[in-house]
Amino acid sequence: MSVGAGTVDRVVSTRTETPADPTALQERAQQHLQALVGRPDARLREDQWRAIEALVVGHARALVVQRTGWGKSAVYFVATSLLRESGAGPTVIISPLLALMRNQVAAAERAGIRAVTVNSSNNEQWREIYEHVRAGEVDVLLVSPERLNNPGFRDEVLPELSASAGLVVVDEAHCISDWGHDFRPDYRRLRTLLAELPAGIPVLATTATANARVTQDVAEQLETGGAEVLVLRGDLERDSLHLAVVGLPDQASRLAWLAETLPTWTGCGIIYCLTVAATELVRDHLRAAGLQVAAYSGQTDPAERLQAEDDLINNRIKALVATSALGMGFDKPDLGFVVHLGAPPSPIAYYQQVGRAGRGVEKALAVLLPAKEDRDIWDYFGSLAFPAETQVRRTLDTLAAAPKPQSVAALETQVELKRSRLEMMLKVLDVDGAVRRVQGGWESTGREWVYDADRYARVAKARGAEQHAMLSYQRTDGCRMRFLREQLDDPAAADCGRCDNCGGLSLTANVSEQDVDAARALLEVPGVQVAPRAMWPTAMKSIGVALTGKIPDGERAEPGRAIGRLDGIGWGNALREVFRTGAPDAETPVPLRHAAAEVLSAWPEIHGADGVDAVVGVASDSRPLLAGHLAPGLARYLKVPYLGAFVPARGPDSADVNSAQRLRSVAGRHHYDGDDLAGRRVLLVDDLTSSGWTLTVLARELRRAGAEAVFPFVLAVG
Repeated sequence: MSVGAGTVDRVVSTRTETPADPTALQERAQQHLQALVGRPDARLREDQWRAIEALVVGHARALVVQRTGWGKSAVYFVATSLLRESGAGPTVIISPLLALMRNQVAAAERAGIRAVTVNSSNNEQWREIYEHVRAGEVDVLLVSPERLNNPGFRDEVLPELSASAGLVVVDEAHCISDWGHDFRPDYRRLRTLLAELPAGIPVLATTATANARVTQDVAEQLETGGAEVLVLRGDLERDSLHLAVVGLPDQASRLAWLAETLPTWTGCGIIYCLTVAATELVRDHLRAAGLQVAAYSGQTDPAERLQAEDDLINNRIKALVATSALGMGFDKPDLGFVVHLGAPPSPIAYYQQVGRAGRGVEKALAVLLPAKEDRDIWDYFGSLAFPAETQVRRTLDTLAAAPKPQSVAALETQVELKRSRLEMMLKVLDVDGAVRRVQGGWESTGREWVYDADRYARVAKARGAEQHAMLSYQRTDGCRMRFLREQLDDPAAADCGRCDNCGGLSLTANVSEQDVDAARALLEVPGVQVAPRAMWPTAMKSIGVALTGKIPDGERAEPGRAIGRLDGIGWGNALREVFRTGAPDAETPVPLRHAAAEVLSAWPEIHGADGVDAVVGVASDSRPLLAGHLAPGLARYLKVPYLGAFVPARGPDSADVNSAQRLRSVAGRHHYDGDDLAGRRVLLVDDLTSSGWTLTVLARELRRAGAEAVFPFVLAVG
């Protein structure tokens, strides 16, 4: 049935009590809302009040699916105030991001709500925070989902917290569902938490980006323990957003368009890029054009990230050039624009990211600048899906046979999975009950586990459909907002009248040749640093590799160089073509020869009296022509002798493995077939580096054979 702007899809559970004066309770809720937003005229939306009433009076479980900026946080903060006034325990909010936590704490303080966080950045304060919670001095405790499976927190703190909580909130609840665009295995643990909650503790889940399938999946998980769930789903219209797609022929044109266009727009905003390398290059170009911008990614120092967020919030910069690390919950109501330099792989993810803009202004721009290489990046991230059954079984067997808990580092020596995939898989297995995280690492539970191949295949198929829909969004001649709302199964989807296809926004694709040339000049500058490894992976002795601890200075490589990164937007295209699966082996392409020479010319440490005086190559089983041409050619360019090459002593190895497995495959694999190295300063030339272990091991061999210094050079960093 219809309720205000939303739809009730399920029936609220029977209320356990009735307020003596419902009108007085609603008026008190209004007062808390006004304190929260700082406006005496603020009024609760109908569905906000319905959710609050269900939580406070009915002690129900509710799922609120409403657009960004609708006021979902107001529901749980107002409900918290009312519940605390009635003597209930603190609210526990499961929140996925530090930026989101900081915003929620600030919002709570405005309403007089005492909020604290427990996350990876403040572990020295945890004990003190728990004492304040026990003493009743905390109204809201924000917890990251990862904390739910920290052994100490899970076994010592969580049971007491669950028993005494007045309200449990799951923010960004679409992360629960592996059908969602941003599935996080740690969120799956909430099923266990909800099942163990004492009867009568209300639960609220909120999200802005859930289609019908994800909504159903999340609601079913909230029903754990037999509880019925109230689902309030509103329309996803964003009256302030003006959507557009601008097609430009190449990356230089896109960079030039940004440099010309951003100064003409009111306010400040976010420029989303698909890779870390792209954020840094775009930042450098826009700064060169006179714009105040900063880069932001998961690799940015935490203090720098916090400063960048603050600079954007306080309008000290025009834009933050960011990866999706700046995502859910970043709250700047007057954000004037969101630009995507490259499309995300899902229109649902795109809707969420553009939803950062226009919350508190009448007009905000959301512009997509797609690139043909977007699909290459989608394919790369798509390769990080749930592992094959053989790899999962190998992990389970390893844990079952281990006499004690195994750390991730120890498992890496026995399982051929990169660390990020291994950790993700362990979290899923933990939720499924097959493994358990304990002090010291992971252990097997001995419980039977079934590999759900059909579900994983269906999820992969859904991801492919999302990518196809994202391409359709770029090509559609219909309303863009309507397209996005239909992807989210919004039954009220209608033409917006504001996007470029509806006629409400017109953006030119013209850019000056001078600015394009300036952008192209930046893109054509080759050269990225290759940082040397300083430590061997742990537990290598357990697999027969006698390498451990810090790599001695006398066996370590110097900082190296590459032309570019495979995920880059400058030389990335040319490098991806050389190293793509199925590409023919050939001599070094002429453009890359010139780029290599330019990198070497700009590398001061390898020139002069203390520069390199010899070149050693690395032969290749997979690209013998390329490798055999590259190193001797660079020796001729530098006018130094080519001493020979390291030759593989056995067949091809796999680069798509974790650090320990990669090192094991490299250690002892090559033998040096060349001239004397005593006292030489060597340029070590390979075609591609990913983990860095080939360069590390071979540099060690060269140093132990008498080389004075080793400078690695590769075409590409993978």
